[in-house]
Formats: sequence, C-alpha cells, structure tokens
Amino acid sequence: MNDITQNFGTLYYPKSALVFYETAGTTTDMYVEHFDMDSNGNPINAHPLTVKEANILVKALQTDEEKNKAFLKPKGILPTNILHINPSEKGAVIWYTKAQQRQMYFVDGLGIPNGKAQVPPMLWFADKSSLSVFALASNRRPTEKTPLHYAPFFNIYEKGNVCMGTVSIDIKKSASVEEFIQAWEDYFFNSYFSHSLCENLTKKNIVNLWKSLVNTDKPFPIEVLKAHNKTLKNLL
Repeated sequence: MNDITQNFGTLYYPKSALVFYETAGTTTDMYVEHFDMDSNGNPINAHPLTVKEANILVKALQTDEEKNKAFLKPKGILPTNILHINPSEKGAVIWYTKAQQRQMYFVDGLGIPNGKAQVPPMLWFADKSSLSVFALASNRRPTEKTPLHYAPFFNIYEKGNVCMGTVSIDIKKSASVEEFIQAWEDYFFNSYFSHSLCENLTKKNIVNLWKSLVNTDKPFPIEVLKAHNKTLKNLL
C-alpha cells in the first residue's frame, strides 16, 4: 500500500476532549472533565477542567467570531470607489474602476499577444464565489441611474457574470473590503482570456479590438461599447 497522506490538505489531529456531566433530579449541577489525547487518539489523563484551560477555549472561540465579524470591514476610511457593501455571511460588494492600463493574458488560439493594454472604466459586482463585470462610458462615479455596457472581454456571459474556468477562488473569511476587491481584480486580469461566451459584446470584432490595443498606448475606444439593458440600480 502507498502512503498518500502527503497529498491531503491540512490535517487536524485530536488534542483534547471535554465531557460534560450533569446530576439527575430537580436540582441539577454540572461538572466538566478534560481529557488529553495520546498519539493514537485515545483519551487519557482525565481531570477537572481548569480555569486556564477554560480561558484558552474562550479565547479560541472569540478569535473565530472576530474573524467572521471582520469580513468586508474596511481597514480605514471607506475607499471612494466602493458603491455598495452587503456585509452578510456570503457578502457582496459593488465597486468601480476608472480607465487604466492592465496586464492581460490570452490563450494561443486567439492569436492575441499577452501584454499591457488600456481597459475601459468598469463596474464590478462580486460575492465570495462569483463575479460579474460591466463597462462604463465615463470615469465619473456611477449613480443608480447610470446605464451599464457589456464588458468587452472574453469569458463573460451575456448577463455579465464571469466564467473563471479553472481559477481557484479563495476569498478569506476575514478579508477586508480592500483585500476583497483587490483579490477579485487580480483573479480576473491574471487569468487567461480564452473564448467568447456570447456574440457581439462589442460593436467591433472583439479579437481585432484587442489585437489593436495590446502593447500600445492607445486609449480604449469607448465608442465600441454596447449598451446593456441594466443600470446600477438593477444590481442593488
């Protein structure tokens, strides 16, 4: 037999156990016994739970609770490009980015070289496991009435949701809102654009569009964007 434990993820080993005892009858009393574990996972060294051990347990539980509360909490003053935060357990953020230069990667089959290119202003909508993106017609901060445009990229469905392919998404439960949006932007632009999931996202052939922009200083031609049937209000 082969030892495949090295291929496992993080392994957890039993270290201690608590047993709660309660007296019978109308007047009940409770007693907690603490056990250590030997190398085989068997309980040994039974003794009453000490105050020190109880405090260690309380501290561990508080740490987990604090991590959950920290999710999507800003590190300082809320960044001005954040438009909406839903700090629920799943969490969701809407933010925008101005026109900028980004490193982009394409699969060989598209015939587009990897390199830097100017991208349009964008609206981002993400939770812990999914991302949708849209294009904006200007760098102005969007309002609820701001019309959205189809994002002029590959790997995007008509509704704006992004196919992340084989990219492994790992958003930490304690991620601040700044870490959250930075992680999603990195996931999006550091993965390979590979195929169109719907036709005519732009007024110009999308392959020829990026061939003409990559490794040049040309600004993104806003006039090639196609209007979407959504506004920012539809995402709230």
